[in-house]
Amino acid sequence: MNLIDLRSDTVTHPTPAMRSAMANAEVGDDVYGDDPTTLKLEAYAAKLVNKEAALFVPSGTMGNQLALMTHTRRGDEIITGAHYHIVIHEVGAIPVLSGASVRTIDHPKDWITPIDLEKALRSSDIHEPPSTVLSLENALSNGTVMPLELMREDYAWAKAHGLSVHLDGARLFNAATALNVDPKELSACCDSVMFCLSKGLCAPVGSILAGSEAFIRKARKNRKLLGGGMRQTGILAAAGQIALDTMRLRLHEDHDQAKRLAKRLQDTGRFTVNLDDVQINMVFFTGIDASFDHDGFVSHLAKNGILINPGPVYRFVTHYWIDDAAIEKLMEAINTFK
Repeated sequence: MNLIDLRSDTVTHPTPAMRSAMANAEVGDDVYGDDPTTLKLEAYAAKLVNKEAALFVPSGTMGNQLALMTHTRRGDEIITGAHYHIVIHEVGAIPVLSGASVRTIDHPKDWITPIDLEKALRSSDIHEPPSTVLSLENALSNGTVMPLELMREDYAWAKAHGLSVHLDGARLFNAATALNVDPKELSACCDSVMFCLSKGLCAPVGSILAGSEAFIRKARKNRKLLGGGMRQTGILAAAGQIALDTMRLRLHEDHDQAKRLAKRLQDTGRFTVNLDDVQINMVFFTGIDASFDHDGFVSHLAKNGILINPGPVYRFVTHYWIDDAAIEKLMEAINTFK
């Protein structure tokens, strides 16, 4: 049975073109700086987001944590969103790896505004830790995007107050697509940016951390400290090159598919869907009836070859491997659920 996997876009497989490129990649020892395919990818990635340099890393979590390690000293404080990935889904790594504390902002839309920042900024009081980094996120993990103008305002505020700005852009190209802007417009609002090559871009492994040459030089050493000094990374970088060359340009297809799916789920009359919040490739919804059988729903879809995460708040994620036929099969299964 060919499974339809809607749990996340992290489940994507490399495309045939990626598999071929990986098999034929020219490689060398990356720790020595000898891997030509990785060097090409890093240079291309840096240019794509208008930064001086870039670094290939195994994962988005490592990319984010390297950035925060590189921006901070022990005892510093990072300002970020209460529901952002670096707080919720990175195993509490900030105090462990950076020795920094975190001050979170809880906003109804998961945005951060200059007004919020004014309230969160520490004073020079001897009892308080220094605020040194603002960490933003776009696209947001709630399936929406932060407006570009707001990012610009936050960046201007941070610079005026002496803070470095990092952007967790795990789905940076989804955000750029949803906002209909060049990715450079988003990366102009930060000093460092991390973006994934996996997820909707389909590479099997890898993310990029980009920033100034001095920043990336220091981050490269920190990557080694964390055990991220890899060898023949060109085999992975070859897939990442295709992810950036071609796969980022088709993300609007996933967004459109998500919007169509959201409307069809709403039209069943069984689910509550906020259509305005379907801005990238994620559809969040709940059962309209309090007695909805959540366990039964997950089990029923699984029996029909469809994988989803449990409720009561569901998230269906569209991606390269979710085509029209997959959506039809999904809706058929939903319509037969009693």
